[in-house]
Order: sequence, then structure tokens, then C-alpha cells
Amino acid sequence: MQNPWIVVKFGGTSVKDRACWDNIATIINNHIAAGKHPLVVCSAPSQVSDKLEQLIEAAVQKNYSDLLQEINEIYRNLAQTLSVHSELLVKDFSCLQQLCEGISLLGEASPRVWAKIMSFGELLLTRLGYEFLCKQNIDINWQNARELLVSKDVFGSNQADYLTAICSDQYDAELDSKLRNLTTNAIITQGFIARNQHGETVLLGRGGSDTSAAYFSVKLNASACEIWTDVAGLYTANPYVIPEARLLKKLDYAEAQEIASAGANVLHPNSIPLLQVNNIPLHVKLTQQPGKEGTLITAEGDNNILPIKSIIIQYHVLLISIDTISMWKQAGFLADVFGVFKQHGLSVDLISTSESNVTVSLDHLILSDNNRALDALLAELNGISNAKPIGPCASISLIGHNIRSVLPHTSYLFEVFAAQKIHLLSLASNDLNLTFVVDEDQAERLAKKLHVMLIEQNPNALFIGKSWFEEYCDVKKLEIPWWQQQPEALLQIASEQSPVYVYYEAVINAAAERLQACDQIGQIFYAMKANPNPDILRSLFQLGLGFECVSLQEVKYLLELLPDLQPQYILFTPNFAPKDEYKVALDLGVNVIVDNIYPLKFWPELFANRNILIRIDPGYGEGHHKYVCTGGTESKFGIPLNDLPIVADIATENNMHIIGLHAHSGSGILQADAWQQLALTLTSCLEYFPEVKIINLGGGLGVVEKPGQQPLSLISVNDSLKHVKIAYPKLQIWLEPGRYLVASAGVLLARVTQVKHKGDVNFVGIETGMNSLIRPALYGSYHEIVNLSKLDAPKTMLANIVGPICETGDVLGYSRLLPVTEEGDVLLIATTGAYGHCMSSSYNMRQPAIEYFLNTE
Repeated sequence: MQNPWIVVKFGGTSVKDRACWDNIATIINNHIAAGKHPLVVCSAPSQVSDKLEQLIEAAVQKNYSDLLQEINEIYRNLAQTLSVHSELLVKDFSCLQQLCEGISLLGEASPRVWAKIMSFGELLLTRLGYEFLCKQNIDINWQNARELLVSKDVFGSNQADYLTAICSDQYDAELDSKLRNLTTNAIITQGFIARNQHGETVLLGRGGSDTSAAYFSVKLNASACEIWTDVAGLYTANPYVIPEARLLKKLDYAEAQEIASAGANVLHPNSIPLLQVNNIPLHVKLTQQPGKEGTLITAEGDNNILPIKSIIIQYHVLLISIDTISMWKQAGFLADVFGVFKQHGLSVDLISTSESNVTVSLDHLILSDNNRALDALLAELNGISNAKPIGPCASISLIGHNIRSVLPHTSYLFEVFAAQKIHLLSLASNDLNLTFVVDEDQAERLAKKLHVMLIEQNPNALFIGKSWFEEYCDVKKLEIPWWQQQPEALLQIASEQSPVYVYYEAVINAAAERLQACDQIGQIFYAMKANPNPDILRSLFQLGLGFECVSLQEVKYLLELLPDLQPQYILFTPNFAPKDEYKVALDLGVNVIVDNIYPLKFWPELFANRNILIRIDPGYGEGHHKYVCTGGTESKFGIPLNDLPIVADIATENNMHIIGLHAHSGSGILQADAWQQLALTLTSCLEYFPEVKIINLGGGLGVVEKPGQQPLSLISVNDSLKHVKIAYPKLQIWLEPGRYLVASAGVLLARVTQVKHKGDVNFVGIETGMNSLIRPALYGSYHEIVNLSKLDAPKTMLANIVGPICETGDVLGYSRLLPVTEEGDVLLIATTGAYGHCMSSSYNMRQPAIEYFLNTE
């Protein structure tokens, strides 16, 4: 039996330098050693195709010499680094110059000439690549793709076929035989180009090298097709935008097609159906690291691990909104509308209709350089309706199998858009894609929040590939959790009293010291609602921290517990509190923050001649769930930005001294620039309040909750705030962290009561549940859970960790990997030092876990 073909395609970033070509040689040799017959398909080097397009346009303007020289230099430099002779290219560059001169004389470039010039990118590259591979002692033959791929004549074809040609997608026994008769171990050829029935050069469309590889795979009945690029495969999002995106190791053709069509640039959408029909596996791999696993695309994917596989942003979307009353029950109206788009050579992507409106999306780049084309389109549409453009927009697509069945379980994702206008919503008929079209400047922020909710918060994400951040960023080695270093001490505590919260003082002190090292932060107030344990409060007081209170009861408790605490180190931030609480707090001399116009407007006598701070709603929120987002129109907190002039007038009329501005956007934030963004929002409000000397940026500093996450860089936070301090040197910056200081210091210990098997699901029951820790049930928080009694035992079972409370939602963790777990084992639930015991209850008359403070002594 002859060696099977394998088609290996290398993109523009994979052929750019010597290191890439060394890897290409290794990949080819590995395939040959494995008994495969590699056909190597190459793109032009990065940006060369763009420069060739610019060259054509410059030739029309009779000004192409500099660009031609620039392209020449790219290839000469590559020849030098590959140690091959650049004289190989002289003939091709001479031909390229003649074509440019012809364009210059005619003042135009026909599609036929355009295609011929564009083909030089791949032809020049493969001549150099062939010589290099020969020098590596690889038995290889160079072939001109125009002799191998022939485009089909399409009925009604026109000149555009030179640029978007289509080839036969059938096995070609004659081509197979021709290439095998070359008797070399490997063949190198070009992507992107072919010839038509008349022997003229044609192109397969921009990005067509993937399509070339697919055509060759089908025509040669290849065992597999490999796409080698600058990322390790397809991810749950663009890893350059969302570094927490995880590698998708396996996908089926339909999912991969949808991800590619939605805007992911790793694969060209046209290539996948060709391989799917012929059931040829497609492998996407990283050229720079040939040993990496990559993404395997076949007829079978991992459809049960993640309901939403990927979140894709596509920028430069332009919407056309078409309104008309006459659309109602009018036969043929939509045909008339779409006929206009057809006349202008424009195809629409997304469509949304109602009784009197149809909205469609276009690729904005098609019209971005041609306002007259857009004006002409709108003018003709307005002849039959009222049409207007909406943009710039971006689409956010959620890709997954059986989207309709998934939606009822992920309805919370719509909360992300609560304060954001959705211009268009589209559920794909193939049940693989749910797309939101929003303002372009909001897309990245929204996609990041969706990724946290749908991917990062899903425990099953741990069973797919590593995140981009883990794999390729300069990842700081995480410290071993304190509880992992003291299992015997914790087991001893649990043997004496359980269930029990244990807080380790050393971790609290270390977190406080890290914050105090941030020299741009003037004062730190511990948000005591996170955990009002008296030992924790005493410890933080000894370190010099202030305290943020949200009720008068908290203020009084502090003053009683810490009699030496001065009132200026207390921050009172009530929300919808009664009038008397404000009065008592002001009389005590603590810092008071007002977060609503109502108290200022209806109780002005309370604040007259007083120094106060006001809380501003920045207009957006952060966090993994709507209950931890404290900004935006759906949140009850803060004064809207557009109400600030009213506040300023009230303050002036009543001699209120607004000395500080406060904002807090949410919880669990790991992006270091979030507080700088908040600071800039507050400083933009200074024009209304000339007495301001303080900006309070709230809290929300996130902590590591699950494997693969990286800690928030306080150094980066501090550096970002330095720019604010430089611009506003007289302002003090306050911060009020809660969870950051205590969450990681706390663990919840509880004994296993029962183990249950129900169908395919395992349940491990423990002696306490949502009565002690309500966060997972309340807003889907994730806490690492381990079997402390068998910490080093092999983890062989997946189980849901549940409590004894009579509620279906009494689940502390879904699908957790544990060793074989038995009655009496002690489970440890990590990162429970914040919002654990203080939010507990005696629901079902079950007493919650008690508290234990573990001193550093």
C-alpha cells in the first residue's frame, strides 16, 4: 500500500523567519518518518498580500517603485536568513515589475491582472522554501499550484471569478497519480492560487490558502489536513483579547464551521465543509511548538463538556435598519428590500424582522472606504422605506450545540446586557449560534463578562485544554494554599468541632501588607461586611487599616470592640437607610457617603455645613453575577452621572461640602486597569464639585478561586493609579477592600454524611450546606473543594457536593473531582473567609458552622 497523503498548510505567520522554517522541516520529517506523504501548502509571508494589493493601487497612480522595493526586501531578507540565494527571485520580480508598468500605462488593473500579481506572494515564498528544505536533506519537489488546481466554469460567471474561484471537490485519481510519480518523499506548493479553464491565474479569495489545503486533501483523499498557524488551535475566545480563553482540544465540523464563520481568524470557513463531506480530519496546530496537541476537528466532538464552546467577537459590523408601516402584511416587501442589496452587490449576514422593521448586518469594511456606495444604497432603500445605518457595531456570538436547549439553563447571561442596548439579536436556524449586536466599543467588555459566566465559572472547563494565560503568558507560580500546608492541624480542629470555619491570621496580614505597599493609595478601609469576626477586626486594626460599614449597627459594634479607633477611620456607606442612621453617624464624626439624591433633597438640614462624600454610579458593573455588580441602571447603588448637576445645585443651596466622590463597580475583578477606569470616571466629575479632595474607588479586588487563574497584580493596579495621581496630585485615593483581605484566609470544614449514586451522577453529602455557605446557591460562586482526609489520594470520581438543607439549590459544587470518598471524611471548601459565616442562617433549624481563628503565634 502506498504511503497516505497528509496535507500540511503553513500560514503567513508560520513562514516568516528561519525559526519557523526549522520547525517546518521538523514537521515534514516527522510525517515522513511516520510513513506519510506530506503535501506542503504555503501562504505568502505576513502582510505581503496586503502590500501586493497596495502595489496594484500604487501602480494605477503611477507610483509603485517604493512598494515594489519594499516587497523585494522582505523576500531578500528571508532568503538571507534561510541561507539561500535571492537570485532565485530575479525572474519573478522582473515579471512583477512589467505587470506594474503595464497597469501604470493603462491607469487601471483588470481582475485578471490583479489575480496574477497577487499570486506572486506565494510563488516567491515557495521558491525560497523549496531551496531551504532541499538544504535540510529533505527529498522534496516544487510544484506550481496552477498546474494542480483548476477552477470550475460557473454558469453566468463574470470577471469576479478571477478573484473568488471555485474548484472541484472530488477525488482526482489523475492528480494523485501525477504527484506520486514524482517519487519524492514530499511536495511543496502554493495556497490561494489556481488556474481557470483558459490557463489564466485565479484566486480562491482572501484567506484562500486554507481552502487550497482542503481542496488538495479531498482531491488526494488525504488521511488528514493540518493547518499550522500562530495559535495552538481554536479557543473558547480570542486569547489575545481574553487570555483566560481555553484551548478546545476536540470539535465537530459544525462547531468549527460556526466559530470560523462568526469571526475567528484561525480557520477560513470555506475550508471546513470540503473536509466534512469527505470525513477528512482537520488538525489546527502551533508552528512554533510542533509538539503541542492543538485542536482536532472531526465528525465527533466533545459535545457534552461545555454547552457554550466559544465566544467570538466580530468587529466592523454595520447595521441597516429599515422601517415602514407598509411592511405589515404586504406581499413582496422583503423581496423588494433584498433586491436593492442584490443590485448593489451586497450580501447580508444577520437578519431580524418585526411587523414594521427589518434590520440586517453588513461587513462594515465593504463600505468603509466608499461612502458613496453606502449613500447610494440608503438612497434607494429610502425610496421604499425609512432606512438608516447603525454603527460602528460588533457582534458577539455564542457558539455551541443545541443552543435552544441550552438557553433555559443559561438565561442569566442576558443579565450581562441589562444596561447595554442590543441592536440586533439572532438565533441561528442551525441551533449552533446565538448572536448579539452591540456598540463596538462595548463588545470586548461584554465578551469578557460572558466568558467568565459561561466558560470560566463552569467547572467542566477544567477538562478541556489549558488557558492561553497558563500556557504562554509569563505566569507567576502560585503559592501553595496555606491549608494544603497544614492538613493535620485542620483535621485536628475538625475532629473537635465541625462544621467549622477556620481563619488563618497570617494570610490576612499578608494581604493587608500587600495593599499597604501600594503607595498611590492613601487610605485603606476594610469592608467589614465581608467578615466581622472580632479577631479579624482586631488584627486589621493593629495593622492600621480603617473600616467601611454599611449599617449603623456595624459602626457601633466597631466602636465598642475597638475603643481606640478614631471616627475618621470609619467610612459609613449606607444604602436606603433611614434618616436617623445618617444623623447619628454624622454626629459621631465618621465619614458619611450618600448614594442617592433623595436624602440630599428631602433631608438637607442633615447635611448642611457638613463634609460628606457622594457615591456615583459609573454606568457599568463588573463581576460574574448580577448580584455582585454594583453599577449600571439595574443596580440600586449610586447617583447616575446625569444627575450630578442636580446634586451640585442642592449642595450649593444648602452649603453641603462634598469633599469626596465614591464609586464601586462590582466584586471579584482580576483586571488591573479596572480601578484606573473608575478613577477616570470620577475625575471627569470634578467640574461639579470644586471641594473634592478624595476619590474612593471602592473594592472588588478579586482573589484566585480556581485552578488556572492568576492573582490580581497589585503592582499593576498601583502603576495604573500612578497616572491618575500625576494628573491630579492633590487628590487622595481611598480603597475599601473586603473579600481580598479575608477570602483566601478562610476554609470551611465539614464531614461527609452520605454518598449516593443516582444514574450517572454521584452525590457527596456533608453535614452543612447553604445554611453555612450560601454563595454558590445565591450567585453561582465557585469554591475549590478537596477531601482533606485523603488529600494526596488519586482523584477518580466526579461528584456533586451537597448539603442537608431541603432545597434543590443546596449544592456547594458541581462535578468535582475527588478521591473515593466515604462517610466521615472531612471535606475542605476553600476561599470561604468572606461572605461565609456572616451570611449564614439557621434555615431548617440547622445551626451553621462555627468560627475558629488560627493565630500566627
